[in-house]
Amino acid sequence: MEKPDAPSCERNREPILAVLRDHFAGCSAVLEIGSGTGQHAVFFAAALPHLSWQASDRTANLAGIQAWLDEAALPNTPAPIALDVSAAWPQQRFDAVFSANTLHIMSWSEVERLFAGLPGILTDDARLVIYGPFNYGGQYTSESNAVFNAWLKSQAAHQGIRDFEAVDALARQAGLTLLEDRAMPSNNRCLVWRSA
Repeated sequence: MEKPDAPSCERNREPILAVLRDHFAGCSAVLEIGSGTGQHAVFFAAALPHLSWQASDRTANLAGIQAWLDEAALPNTPAPIALDVSAAWPQQRFDAVFSANTLHIMSWSEVERLFAGLPGILTDDARLVIYGPFNYGGQYTSESNAVFNAWLKSQAAHQGIRDFEAVDALARQAGLTLLEDRAMPSNNRCLVWRSA
């Protein structure tokens, strides 16, 4: 099959990698939630060979992810697994979880279920890194984010840029402590938490 391609992955992967180098240095097994095309998985797995990078997404996206993994043929990328945050989660434990550009695509109830599911898969002292746009104090951080949010809503009413404070509250309920909120290009953020 022809590999799916998301141009944004090429643009944001280097800044995200800098965050992952800092926070995943002591980790060994990463679960990527919502791997999308699979481009991030192969790039980060190649750059961070000490990590086993487990890609996951809804079943419809797995073939495209597998196409990227097959082409890269890396030793640290097992076959992608089906993961819908509203259904069954993996039995395996991970000391790192990564997700990019997912929270504004999911419904808010799915975001809640994502965080509610994390305690069941995270080891002690694990790291969670989430990349994407966020609002602060209920306000957009840029005009471009306001435009992007309007576009998201036009595609599906349940979508939208999430408030940092609401997301961090979910993380705290899941036993996570915020370690870093790093500014990224194009008015995005990388949020990093640690499990207690």
